[in-house]
Amino acid sequence: MDEEQHLLSTEIVNRGISSTGPDAGSQTFSVRVRRRLPDFVQSVNLKYVKLGYHYLLTHGIYLATVPLLVLVFSAEVGSLSREEIWRKLWDSTARYDLATVVAFLGVLVFTLSVYFMSRPRPIYLLDFACYKPSDDLQVTKEQFIEMARNSGKFDEASLEFQKRIVESSGIGDQTYVPKSIMSSENTATMKEGRAEASTVMFGALDELFEKTRIRPKDVGVLVVNCSIFNPTPSLSAMIINKYKMRGNILSFNLGGMGCSAGIIALDLARDMLQANPNSFAIVVSTEMVGFNWYPGKDRSMLIPNCFFRMGCSAVLLSNRRRDYARAKYRLEHIVRTHKGADDRSFRSIYQEEDEQRFKGLKISKDLVEIGGDALKTNITTLGPLVLPFSEQLYFFATLIWRHLVGGGAKKGGQNSQAKKPYIPDYKLAFEHFCVHAASKTVLDELQRNLELSERNIEASRATLHRFGNTSSSSIWYELAYLEAKERIKRGDRIWQLSFGSGFKCNSAVWRSMKRVRKPSQNNPWLDCVDRYPPPPAPRAL
Repeated sequence: MDEEQHLLSTEIVNRGISSTGPDAGSQTFSVRVRRRLPDFVQSVNLKYVKLGYHYLLTHGIYLATVPLLVLVFSAEVGSLSREEIWRKLWDSTARYDLATVVAFLGVLVFTLSVYFMSRPRPIYLLDFACYKPSDDLQVTKEQFIEMARNSGKFDEASLEFQKRIVESSGIGDQTYVPKSIMSSENTATMKEGRAEASTVMFGALDELFEKTRIRPKDVGVLVVNCSIFNPTPSLSAMIINKYKMRGNILSFNLGGMGCSAGIIALDLARDMLQANPNSFAIVVSTEMVGFNWYPGKDRSMLIPNCFFRMGCSAVLLSNRRRDYARAKYRLEHIVRTHKGADDRSFRSIYQEEDEQRFKGLKISKDLVEIGGDALKTNITTLGPLVLPFSEQLYFFATLIWRHLVGGGAKKGGQNSQAKKPYIPDYKLAFEHFCVHAASKTVLDELQRNLELSERNIEASRATLHRFGNTSSSSIWYELAYLEAKERIKRGDRIWQLSFGSGFKCNSAVWRSMKRVRKPSQNNPWLDCVDRYPPPPAPRAL
């Protein structure tokens, strides 16, 4: 019971002057009880730390052995003079004939060639584009509720519930929704879905091809992710048909994988580029708002209506070493976490029909707690790959100490603060954070648990306010915000963190290859970036 109460937070909300009921004409207040993210940095599972160190050792063995060999060789050579070195080389090679020397050199060249060819190819991000819808699709929060009322699909109780959610969501008055949701007709049709998909995907790709000067026929790998709308032919086939891409393109279409699917698509594209040298890959991430519009009365299924907005991103990747000079970023790590084996996690975001047979996404009341558990696993695995050695050593030592003596301390009645583990400072590992802009509540709890500053979380809050929750593409709108603010410098590390149905939590780590100047065009923030960060909202009474 104590642990359950610890996960709850309360807030007194001023509802204003009531116009109806027994309290008409008087000031009314309500108490809002919310479930908080668990303090996951305080409940780290040792096996996920071990997994992170396994990744580190697997990929870092050369970093440990090569310096040692160089040190031994330097110590041996350093004790000899130049004349002695040449004499030893001459005496050792004079004993062999020409054929032996040539054979030795051939083996050496072959070994070095195999080594360099078997190394993982660097994956470069040349550029990316985020679709910005036209102004006629822009709505304020008030207009959004009025549109929902005019559609005739909701009763007053459902409208009032959506109004309360929207007002506390962190979403601003310039987000975008498709025109189809204004209609009293069914919006979840294949025609409307294809129309919205064509608008957002082709808009992002047109901008990407214009920025990079890459021909569509040059693209060898195409990965598209969209969770809800999955027509036949697929969305990837729509793109191939639109841009007349080549016949041997490797195309993939990921569906039903939620808001974290953008990094899953990125991981797939990376694997394809490792297997296909000298190739370009495009990753398109989007979601169809109109096709996912829920017209029923179930409150847990009305929540997605309030948060999801139009958006799409298109990312161009390359494994060609000659693209080093023009690349913006290099992919460093991808860490994926899937909690689908747990029934609660599996059903935390679940598509189904309500009692009226209306289809929608059902959001579990335990979602925040489930998300916190997935986040804990993911960042614990990521830590050994990115944290400075001093942070890793301190964190690992305190973690081992807690596992060894934690039980005894509990029995002895010692202060819980004494066995509290050290919280790694992820700000030492990354200069920039792009956290999926799911909702204001989620961002608040993540900021608190990871001890991030307002500047660290600024890109996520700005994206949520300006564009809403654009699902898997939101992390790219956040990176576009950082570029528009001219905050990306050479060598900076960027952490993209996303989470979604399944339940999944995924991380991607990038390193900047150059200082990114403020773009003069083709950036969704150019007309409004000076208005961010927005002033802090007044606290509720």
